[in-house]
Amino acid sequence: MNTIEKQNKKPIYKNLTVQILIAMLLGILLGMFIHNNYNETTAKDFSTYIKILSTIFIRLVQMIIAPLVFTTLVVGIAKLGDLKSVGRIGGRALAWFFTASLISLLIGLFWVNILKPGVGLNLNTQIDLSTATDVAKDSQNFSAQNFIEHIIPKSIVEAMATNEILQIVIFSIFFGLAAASIGDYAKPVVNALDKTSHIILKMVNYVMAFAPIGVFGAIAAVFAVKDFGELIKTYTYFFGSFLVGISTLWVLLLLVGYLLLQKRVIQLIKHITSPLIIAFGTTSSEAVFPKLTEELEKFGVKDKVVSFMLPLGYSFNLDGSMMYMTFASIFIAQVYNIPLDTPTQLTMLLVLMLTSKGIAGVPRASLVVVAATCGMFKIPIEGIALILPIDHFCDMFRSATNVLGNALATSVIGKWEK
Repeated sequence: MNTIEKQNKKPIYKNLTVQILIAMLLGILLGMFIHNNYNETTAKDFSTYIKILSTIFIRLVQMIIAPLVFTTLVVGIAKLGDLKSVGRIGGRALAWFFTASLISLLIGLFWVNILKPGVGLNLNTQIDLSTATDVAKDSQNFSAQNFIEHIIPKSIVEAMATNEILQIVIFSIFFGLAAASIGDYAKPVVNALDKTSHIILKMVNYVMAFAPIGVFGAIAAVFAVKDFGELIKTYTYFFGSFLVGISTLWVLLLLVGYLLLQKRVIQLIKHITSPLIIAFGTTSSEAVFPKLTEELEKFGVKDKVVSFMLPLGYSFNLDGSMMYMTFASIFIAQVYNIPLDTPTQLTMLLVLMLTSKGIAGVPRASLVVVAATCGMFKIPIEGIALILPIDHFCDMFRSATNVLGNALATSVIGKWEK
């Protein structure tokens, strides 16, 4: 291991997880204090300003995602050496991703039909119609043409500027394959990108030092404007049913992880605890991409596998979001008393399977896909307003689940690649 790698292995804060947990608790207490002791206008102003801390942290992470994905993926593909190796790992990855997506969708479908959280439910508090309208507009633009345009970059500069991970992945795969085919002639470029990736990973340590402050700002901002007691009272059954579904998915993921990784799955969980908590607190799995890359390499997965798998996983393997999409879509249908027979629901599942791929960079991606799917099946799109008040809390669990799913997928493929 060279000196740079050793330096990158040393985290600035060994107790980052503890600091984040403390930050979450303080954020909840401060947010509830503001909500209970100040008027609505003051609370909203406070929420707007305190959320700046979260925005700063996420933007610090976003500024290094594009160069990190490009450099690590190109180097990873170049190190794989040939198209056969890339095809083998890519084939295994896509098989895993689509299987995991199908299972996640089925879990959401199963529990929403068993528990029926939308049947007889009257949700008439804190409905955010303005946000629902924005999401509905986004969903109307969600066509096959836009889907293809979103996947294929017209400019790598534009893709990097807007952090379109899948577009960067497409360009990086072509660049890496071209570099691998040239051989020794491309080694200076590959070596330079390799060193650049190590510098960026060093930056991860500096950025993660701000994580507790970012989580504190995100949590405080939410609890300052949300009447937590009323939310829990009104949405208990919906949120409880969702937690049953997401818990089932966690159990299944960990069980598969244990079967394939044996006792090492416990070590993996220890390594990704901080990324899981950061994703939970900020509701952004993207915010932990660099940190997750670092932790998976520490766990023992080869860098070429990590750099190939994670960018693909962030576009194709969002297990928590997939489970939520079927759950939320059918929940809205239940609220409006729209019967959906089994063939229709399975058709909806297949539509979600296809339309959800490659939209990781789209704002409110899960809600946009849910709204678009509802429109296809004649379910009122404005029904997404029903889930908006509780969506942030659901998003916490979705984001953490997405991180877990990608960590397991990368580790298992890494083991298969020895």
